[in-house]
Amino acid sequence: MSNTTHTVSCTVTAAKTALSMGSGSLEVFATPAMSALMEKAAAELLQQQLPDGDTSVGTQIEVWHNAASPVGVTVTATAELLSFDGKKATFTLRAQDEFGPIGEGSHTRAVITASRFMDRLAQKKPVQK
Repeated sequence: MSNTTHTVSCTVTAAKTALSMGSGSLEVFATPAMSALMEKAAAELLQQQLPDGDTSVGTQIEVWHNAASPVGVTVTATAELLSFDGKKATFTLRAQDEFGPIGEGSHTRAVITASRFMDRLAQKKPVQK
């Protein structure tokens, strides 16, 4: 894989706070929002290497959210590819805001054929109670 890191960013808005997302009671950048930003960086990095029709899905994510970010600041997340065997990719993740590091973690993604995945999903039936 030619590119082994990818960075994405977002501005902390009211919609991305713990209060709005239901993960806490404060108007600070929510852990689920940070996790999603980190996963986006990994997904975009891997997608650059996949053929048309293939995509990836997250199968594992572990994050530590170490510092709060207020509304209005920019948060960046960087994914670094550790390994990729053609079917599974593993990443390290880092996030920071304008004041310094705010989080880190690890992530695994599985490569899938989008049409096959969606066909199988359409076959799912609700569990009978």
